[in-house]
Amino acid sequence: MPVADEQDTVERALVVMAHPDDVDFGCAGTVALWTRAGTEVVYLMVTDGDAGGDERTVDGTGMAELRRAEQRKAAAAVGVHDVRFLGYPDGRVLPTLELRRDIARVIRQVRPQRLVMPSPDRDWRRIAVSHPDHLATGEAAINAVYPDARNPHAHPELLAEEGLEAWTVPQVWIPHGKDADRWSDITEVFDRKVAALACHESQIPDVSALEPRLREWLGAEAVRGGLPEGRLAEVFQVVDTR
Repeated sequence: MPVADEQDTVERALVVMAHPDDVDFGCAGTVALWTRAGTEVVYLMVTDGDAGGDERTVDGTGMAELRRAEQRKAAAAVGVHDVRFLGYPDGRVLPTLELRRDIARVIRQVRPQRLVMPSPDRDWRRIAVSHPDHLATGEAAINAVYPDARNPHAHPELLAEEGLEAWTVPQVWIPHGKDADRWSDITEVFDRKVAALACHESQIPDVSALEPRLREWLGAEAVRGGLPEGRLAEVFQVVDTR
C-alpha cells in the first residue's frame, strides 16, 4: 500500500470541506505533515456550521461566529493561517452551479497542485461521514476541479470581471474515499491533530474522551495500510485529475 510522507508534498494545497471541524476529523494530521514540510495550505469551509451543537445558548448567528473562530484556531494548530468561509446555510448545501462557481473562484485564486475534499459517494458502512452537506460539497468540489476551474469559458465572469485565469488542479485527495489507496502516517503529529480537534469546544466538550477512540480508529487504519503495529494513519483515495 502506498504510504504518504513529508516528501509527498506540493507547493500549495486547498482543503474544501462542508463544516468547521470536518478537516480536523478527516485530515488534520496530514495537513500538519504538509505544512511542516513547507506546503502552503488554505482551508475553504462551505458553511459556518451554524446548525451545529446539540446543547447551546446562542442563536445561529452566534454559533456561526463561534465556529469560525474555533476553525481558525484549529487551523493554526496545524500550521494553516488562511481560512475562508463561503457562508452557505448549514444543513442545506446543494451542489449548485453557484457553489461550483464559488469553489472554482477560490481554486483560481489559490492555484493549488492538490485539493482535498469530502467524498460525493455515500458510505453505507459509516453513515455519519455521509452527511448531505458532505456529499453536496464533494460533488460541487469535484465539478469545480473538472471542468469548471480549468475551463476559461466556465463561469466567464471569473475571468472577465475578476481577472482569474483558468487553473488545472492535477490531484484530488478524498479522506476515507471508498477506494482508499494512500495511507498517511501521522503518528509523530497525532498530538497536533488532537490539539486542532480540542479547539472545537462547541462540538467536542471533552476531547480526552475522544482521543482513545481516535487512536483505535487510526491504529486500525495504519494496520490496514501495512504500517507497523502502533502507528497511526489517515487514509485517502487519491485521484489523478489531469
